[in-house]
Amino acid sequence: MTLPRAFYNRATVEVARDLLGKVLVHGETAGIIVETEAYLGGDDLASHSAAGITDRTRVIFGPPGHAYVYLSYGMHDCLNIVAEPRGTPGCVLIRALEPVAGLDIMRSRRPRARSDRDLASGPGKLTRALGITRQHTGVDVTMGELSVQSGQSGDLEIAVTPRIGITNCADWPLRFYILGNPYVSR
Repeated sequence: MTLPRAFYNRATVEVARDLLGKVLVHGETAGIIVETEAYLGGDDLASHSAAGITDRTRVIFGPPGHAYVYLSYGMHDCLNIVAEPRGTPGCVLIRALEPVAGLDIMRSRRPRARSDRDLASGPGKLTRALGITRQHTGVDVTMGELSVQSGQSGDLEIAVTPRIGITNCADWPLRFYILGNPYVSR
């Protein structure tokens, strides 16, 4: 079942934690979300929304449940999903997946992956493996071929650490991952 808009219409940190164990689907490919990071509005200077509404960040201030895909380091597309009510910035970076469907397609898109564990164990790797690009910015993930489906039920053991690869607000504990899952990024 596709997660409804109400799932995303909540505090970004709650959405980031609750996305763990859910299944990100794009076309014939899919993976269990095993790692996320929360990016808040306001004082979170690591967030693209910190500078306010621009053409690039407008989607982050829009309705929840939409994709925000940006180019990182000039070479990697990274997928975020907008959280919070309209007008309040917040999004969740999907950092890593455990591939569960379309592995042959993922392998063809990521021929340098040394193993299936390496197919989607990072934000740039997972977008390439699933064929997600900046053209998906603004796509409604509550319907269509790019969506998040309900997944594992029950309690997951979740680890919390500072976010990775940023300089501003780098000590904020906003990275969440399933403890012991071998598909988490390194």
